Amino acid sequence: MIPANNHQKIKSSFIQDLLNKLHIDIPLFLVLLVCSLISFVILYSASGQNSATLLKQLVRIGFAFILMIGLAHVNPERFKLYSVFLYSAGILALIAVLLVGDIGKGAQRWLNLGLFRFQPSEMIKITTPMMVAWYLADSHSSLNWKQLAIASGLILLPTLLIARQPDLGTSILVAGSGAAVLFFAGLSWRFMALIGGLLGGFAPIFWFYLIKPYQKTRVLTLFNPEADPHGKGYHIIQSKIAIGSGGFSGKGWTESSQAQLHYLPESSTDFIFAVFAEEFGLLGCLVLLFLYILIIGRGLYIAVQAKNTYSRLLASSLTFTFFVYVFVNIGMVIGILPVVGVPLPLISYGGTSMVTLLGSFGILMSIHTHKKFLTQ
Repeated sequence: MIPANNHQKIKSSFIQDLLNKLHIDIPLFLVLLVCSLISFVILYSASGQNSATLLKQLVRIGFAFILMIGLAHVNPERFKLYSVFLYSAGILALIAVLLVGDIGKGAQRWLNLGLFRFQPSEMIKITTPMMVAWYLADSHSSLNWKQLAIASGLILLPTLLIARQPDLGTSILVAGSGAAVLFFAGLSWRFMALIGGLLGGFAPIFWFYLIKPYQKTRVLTLFNPEADPHGKGYHIIQSKIAIGSGGFSGKGWTESSQAQLHYLPESSTDFIFAVFAEEFGLLGCLVLLFLYILIIGRGLYIAVQAKNTYSRLLASSLTFTFFVYVFVNIGMVIGILPVVGVPLPLISYGGTSMVTLLGSFGILMSIHTHKKFLTQ
């Protein structure tokens, strides 16, 4: 008869071996699972206790986790090998969107594939840093002017194509994911200062000739939402009311008056953080932010532990992109950034962003669990 403590050790060893075979990074997987559970809890309230919404989200999260595990099995060398192909396919898909894409809510962002609609810009969030990391993988010192120019072009092309849809939020994320690769590849302070100066110098041109009127309105509304409380400023005003009324410990689950009485638009998607803050208060928000910090910290740890330049650049860029997701969404909900339509990662209702995020975490797990097979 096997002693109880030995039985427990055998069981623990079996689970560990199974997770290793699945290429699952346990700390990252557990935090992602907790965030998914939080998503179900808050969506139930934000959607008005709509079980159909929860069922759809369950199917999407299930598919996203399956994709994550599938990508975790792929050796990072495979990602490097197909980076150019995936990036090129994404660019062609973005061009197809501008030519024959479906239009919804005033934007042309989707390709109708019959059984479902596909949003190529979500794919580009991953393929752009993959491509830039591939190009800079053999760089072992500070970037030179030629490398910076080519890498910037690789980032700028999808960014401009997405901005044309128009989708300012996603274009910011794509630009951020690519710029992160440049930063972690050793972009010198001289280059960073030059780019900052050029952007500052071109700001008036962007404002008067390139930015659309509704985008200007969003920026102006940021500074004075009360100027149009029933129009452009309505979203942010209602969001601030929800967050402020949550106090320290919140009103309680399903007790968000802003969501239940339909004062808060997009309560299940872009502004779900306001619902969460009203129901769980400052304390709940700190817990959620702590979970996000754990994910970011684990991602950076995986990047540091990566065994080659490509894997390190890709892991750090995907982690930074997740950070930008969090920062932009919470920033716009609390009123320090313009409203750009970026969902709260791992929490908001939606399938495309969830699949993209968990897919990127699958790549992170692949980098970490396959590192013993990689060489410098």
